[in-house]
Amino acid sequence: MLHPHLTYLETILVGLLQGVTELFPVSSLGHSILIPALIGGNWARDLNMSAKDSPYLTFLVAVHVATAVALVVFFRREWMRIAIGLVTSIRDRRICTPDQRLAWLLIAATIPVGVAGLVLEHAVRTVLGKPAPAAIFLILNGVVLAGVERLRARVTPKPAASYTGPVLLGTDTNTDGSAVAAYAATGYQGAHSAASTSGGVSAMHSEAADAAASDQRLSGLSWKHAILIGAAQILALLPGISRSGSTIAAGLLRGLNHEDAARFAFLLATPVIFAAGVLKLPELAGPAGHGILGPVAAGSVAAGIAAYISLKFLTRYFQTRTLNPFALYCVAAGTVSLAVITLT
Repeated sequence: MLHPHLTYLETILVGLLQGVTELFPVSSLGHSILIPALIGGNWARDLNMSAKDSPYLTFLVAVHVATAVALVVFFRREWMRIAIGLVTSIRDRRICTPDQRLAWLLIAATIPVGVAGLVLEHAVRTVLGKPAPAAIFLILNGVVLAGVERLRARVTPKPAASYTGPVLLGTDTNTDGSAVAAYAATGYQGAHSAASTSGGVSAMHSEAADAAASDQRLSGLSWKHAILIGAAQILALLPGISRSGSTIAAGLLRGLNHEDAARFAFLLATPVIFAAGVLKLPELAGPAGHGILGPVAAGSVAAGIAAYISLKFLTRYFQTRTLNPFALYCVAAGTVSLAVITLT
């Protein structure tokens, strides 16, 4: 039996696929399992994460890191504000601005999937990391996305609770006050005012102001809702269930609009994807990475570029569109995949 290996063509194409499907609500893990199985031949041998001594799982770790880097670069202004907010919040032992509150909301929302990933990831991928389960869960992913959109269309969503005052770290007593309101009035509205100038600078200011306004709205999430949205990422441990799809759907059910739900999903995904990749990245320096560093590097670059382009598309797409097209794709792709796998 031939030993599994990775070619440049395989890693570049899978890297492009990973960069897109990690952020589109269609499950990168499900596609990483299904595509090689459907193509067959050397692809089924080389890109089989359950095969003994296969370097495929190590390669997927590297492209996850590349995707996380793309997320950080794309949301660099937001992450800078969030980082500054976290540092100043710790220094002052208070949460007084939307950036400070958003930083702590992201931390709280990341804890459930972090714990679940450490405990369950290996077992879930060992048992369910096969083509048939991936196809079934991909169908289920589409059904859930469509169901959430249908439910949201029937029920008028409640807006996220407004955060209106400072709280001490570790408390949730923000029932009144004006610190954040004043901050929004002077900061975010000021940014919108600056955006009223003409030319290309105006467009840049407008995008920055819109991003800041979205972050301000996200900071109004309650701790409970933020943690529930973050916990939805646990479902993505199942091959075929999308991380971004799960969190966007959970955000919609908590009253967020599509744009804010997608933004929160992408911000939440950044530390999770990055941490999962970095923890396993040393494997590339061991036997698992022997002889594949070149193809892995090429695939990682492809994944990073694809992820960045996907983010540019999706952040604009969700300003006016819904999850329905992705739901239809998942059901169709999962059904076709399951039929092919079953009949061959």
